[in-house]
Amino acid sequence: MAILSLTLHDGLRVWKGIDWDITNRLFQKGLIENPASQAKSLVLTEHGLELAKRALEEQFGKG
Repeated sequence: MAILSLTLHDGLRVWKGIDWDITNRLFQKGLIENPASQAKSLVLTEHGLELAKRALEEQFGKG
């Protein structure tokens, strides 16, 4: 999620450049909208966006 948040654009969209198994698991957990589309990006849910921001800060932020 932290890595996905680095490509955040247009509100809740992130670039779709990760393995399909991973996107399916993120979808099942309610962190992204349905990934089965021809779009080149994924849409994070509000919960997914919060988690992504928190993960980014925890993993890469200054402590």
